[in-house]
Formats: sequence, structure tokens, C-alpha cells
Amino acid sequence: MIVYGKNVVKEAIFSNRPIYKLYLDDKFADHHFLAFLKDKKIAYVTEPKGVLNQMTENAVHQGVVADVKPYDYYDLEDILNSEKVQRFLILDGIEDPHNLGAIMRTAEATKLDAILMSKKGQVPLNATVAKVSSGAIEHVPVCLVSNINQAILNLKKANVWVIGTDGNTDKTLGDLPKEHSIAIVLGNEGEGIRPLVKQNCDMLVKIPMYGRINSLNVSVAAALMMYAALK
Repeated sequence: MIVYGKNVVKEAIFSNRPIYKLYLDDKFADHHFLAFLKDKKIAYVTEPKGVLNQMTENAVHQGVVADVKPYDYYDLEDILNSEKVQRFLILDGIEDPHNLGAIMRTAEATKLDAILMSKKGQVPLNATVAKVSSGAIEHVPVCLVSNINQAILNLKKANVWVIGTDGNTDKTLGDLPKEHSIAIVLGNEGEGIRPLVKQNCDMLVKIPMYGRINSLNVSVAAALMMYAALK
């Protein structure tokens, strides 16, 4: 798959992701990045900017484009560990790659254990997600599940509390049970959490809002919830 951006490619190299071919703008002049490639013994070819624009569909590639091995998904069973307190994020229908990338960047900063996503109706791990995540995509496990509700039931069996977000509850993000493993559910950008998913949650909390616009971008809401879940 094609990815782009200095940080994305750097993190791919640090993570030993197979890089099939690396392309640099023929006018690329970042000597620090070039020294990094030399130190890591990474070969590259140069191409005119127009070629890189075509490869990335005119994305902001910073003169760095790579053909790499696609990102892996994990099985939830491989991530669950009953011997420690874990924190998960369940994304119920996130469709915007910019939101997913921003969520992954915060997930890496807060050392989230994993993100759970459905195999259907969800943006995949693609080049836009990688770029917006600024390379965090290399460090945040993503579990694909066939059914979000079944995944919630499996989490409950493993003694993970499932926490939904809902503006119509009295409890707030300050009430998160930090002594337990928890999974925070965030819904679709427009419709929120689906009713059945909400019913399967152990607890619902809200993010208090005091202004006139009673909503937050889902990546911002995710960031607030992830930091609130820290011990």
C-alpha cells in the first residue's frame, strides 16, 4: 500500500515494516531525513513532485512516499490480558479517516491497549489514517470484529466494563471506574452509538458542555475520554 509523510515513513522504518520502495521528491532537501535514511540503510529513488502527487492523489506528502506492507489487524483474544488493568476504545461506525487518524494519535499518547472496530461500515487503515496519525498507526493495535455487540459480550466475560457516551445521563467522564479494565464506546460522527450497542453498555457517561454548541468532534470526544480513563 502507498503511504506518505516524513513521520509516517520514519515510524514504519522504526517498526521494521517492510518497505518495498521509497520515493523522494527530486528536489527534497531535508538533510536530517536524508541522514536518517542513510543511517538506517534505506534505499530510495527520486521522482518529480508531479509523480508523487499522482501517486498520493495530491495529498500533502512532504516529498516522501513509500510502498509498504499493509497494516495488520489483531484478534481481540491476543490483546486481552486479565492480569492487568486495560483500556480499550470501541468505535461504532467511524467513517472519516481524519477522525480515525486523530483518535489513533491520542490513543498512542495515552498508551491505549487497543482500538476495536467492526469489519463493516468502518474506515479501513489507509494512507490518510496513517498520515493524520503522524505515525501512531504503527503502535496502536486495531482489532477488527465481525459484530460490535458480540465483542462487547466477550469483553464483559473478561471482566471489562463497557462504557458508552450519552449526553442524556447524569454521570460524567469523571465517574469512569479507573480501578477496572474498561472499554469506551464512541459512535458514528452523525448518529452516535446505535441503540442496541448502548443497551449493552454497563454504564453511560457524558462529557459536560457549557457552551451553546452542544456537540464535539468525535476525535476530540475520544481524546477527552481516553485522558479521563488514565489512572
